[in-house]
Amino acid sequence: MYLGSSVTYKLYLLQPTTKSIKLHIYNGYVVMGNGLIKVTLSNPGGMVTGIEYNGIDNVLDVHQKESRRGYWDVVWDRPSIKGAFEQIQGTNFKVIAQDEDKIELSFKKTYDHHDTSLPLNIDKRFIMLRGESGFYTYAIFERLEDWPEFHIGEARVAFKLREKLFNYMAVSDTIQRLMPTNYDRERGHRLDYKEAVVLTRPKDSRFEGEVDDKYQYSKDNKDNHLHGWICPKNKVGFWVIIPSDEFRTGGPFKQELTSHVGPTALAVFDSHHYAGETLTGLKFKKGEPWKKVFGPVFIYLNSNSDSEEPHEALWKDAKNQMEIETKRWPYDFPVSIDFPHADQRGSVNGRLLINDRYIDPNRRQFPAKSAYVGLAPPGDEGSWQLDGKGYQFWNQTDEQGYFNITGIRQGNYNLFAWVPTVFGDYKYEAEIEIKRGSEINLGNLVFTPPRNGPTLWEIGISDRTAAEFYIPDPIPSLRNYLFDNHTDKWRQYGLWNQYADLYPNQDLLYTVGVSDYSKDWFFAHVNRKVSDNEFEPTTWRIQFDLDNVIRGRSYTLRLALASADYAHLQIRVNRENSPRPPFSTGGLGRDNAIARHGIHGLYWPFSFDIPWYMLVQGRNTIFLKQVHALTAFNGIMYDYLRLEEPLEF
Repeated sequence: MYLGSSVTYKLYLLQPTTKSIKLHIYNGYVVMGNGLIKVTLSNPGGMVTGIEYNGIDNVLDVHQKESRRGYWDVVWDRPSIKGAFEQIQGTNFKVIAQDEDKIELSFKKTYDHHDTSLPLNIDKRFIMLRGESGFYTYAIFERLEDWPEFHIGEARVAFKLREKLFNYMAVSDTIQRLMPTNYDRERGHRLDYKEAVVLTRPKDSRFEGEVDDKYQYSKDNKDNHLHGWICPKNKVGFWVIIPSDEFRTGGPFKQELTSHVGPTALAVFDSHHYAGETLTGLKFKKGEPWKKVFGPVFIYLNSNSDSEEPHEALWKDAKNQMEIETKRWPYDFPVSIDFPHADQRGSVNGRLLINDRYIDPNRRQFPAKSAYVGLAPPGDEGSWQLDGKGYQFWNQTDEQGYFNITGIRQGNYNLFAWVPTVFGDYKYEAEIEIKRGSEINLGNLVFTPPRNGPTLWEIGISDRTAAEFYIPDPIPSLRNYLFDNHTDKWRQYGLWNQYADLYPNQDLLYTVGVSDYSKDWFFAHVNRKVSDNEFEPTTWRIQFDLDNVIRGRSYTLRLALASADYAHLQIRVNRENSPRPPFSTGGLGRDNAIARHGIHGLYWPFSFDIPWYMLVQGRNTIFLKQVHALTAFNGIMYDYLRLEEPLEF
């Protein structure tokens, strides 16, 4: 139900004010305002209890407790405590900076190691600038050397808006719509997990039979810089703008929640979503010190007093503001010494080339176009996707493979890269030390991807997603109308159940040279449901012909997974029933991307050498069996498969 408009519009935002910022400190509250917006915070807790804007006395949900309207929270574990949810309540309030142009406030929570509370010092900061239609928030997380072992499972900022006002959600140009309500969800029918509900008795009949699931609106970090809500009645928008990825867990390809029914708007900095406990990001040993700044993020409000259909105008203005905030990064106004300004940071530039004559036979080396190049804490190839304790800085190469990464904090890093359409990960051999003012030119870097010989055949595109494979239409009674005829068709609920409908008795068979992976390769290798609570493993087959077999040499199977959830893939060649598979991934993955409508989770590249004697002249078959079958969601998504022929000497 996309309610966008192509009408011509004129945007009328509240005009910038020349008024200076005012700060009022009351018993139990702190209020800051700049003539455009007024924000009320609890004192000393630092919870956002009210946001007054454009005639609305409070855009936040007044039916919620004051501590549940706008807040930072953390989900954490200790050996004796599992799954603790804690809203971060400050115990000490301080004015950090105040003049006619800026206010910065601190609400600090200090750990008492004599109790069992969250073992962190957390300093929540809130900033208001003159003439800005919004406010900034960031937090400094810190632990000291003698503190206990613990693990952060999730860290975020959340805002709960007034449901009677904000009912239109916008996450991207193509993902925006009028939304159902919490009341509709409560009257609906829960599906395979609690987040997914089919709406059976909604107040608005247009939602009848639709599925609502917050995970349908997740986005990759690299794309997740703006989302929010619109109040059509008052023609007001509320937006979360995340101008940088440097402080977020798992790098640019990590997926996170955005906005969802509530109406709720989030800035998520760390979570296990689409990665599972494989993400070691914020696990701390006893005595391990650490400090990290999350944010700032910008909470932006805008208004439109002219258009009958304000959605397009408000969204366009919010995108413009997002671009402004991104260009301003790193900000020069936070006061904390833990947030270095631009002149305290460094930069790295260079050029990435690919060395693979089988990709481009006319050139031995050629530019890595649109490659993702980034600096992350030192580690093995691909380790950046599991990191959360440090900072990461990424950019993409241009058409000639050149990259320039700016605004890098001081410290030691590895440089990593991956190239769309190219199998594998790149890591620069030496650590890079960034100092204040560093301008490091690495020159030409050469990525030699894994390769033993020419390609005999390949399935898919090496882009770390399963989006190019066959994605079925949703079950008519379990659909989200927004994603009908949408490029993100994979966001529909329950697509995993379609496999058993397509292959009720025999599993998928793919014949090289005949089959088309966009039509004949199901997007997820899942189990077959045989009863309500019983599933059976499935075995996929790849058939291919060899005119002759090169004796005495090994062929190579390159296999990259885009997702894995409690999976174990066994690979056999020409002997489906051999008691022991010659190749296996072992047990891997807990990213739950299949259930959560993520077309990818973590990236898992594998290479298997197939001895010549396993193959025959003529028809050959590779059997891919995913053996874990406890639930509908144990399975994998393939990214790319390639068989390489050995070189003849």
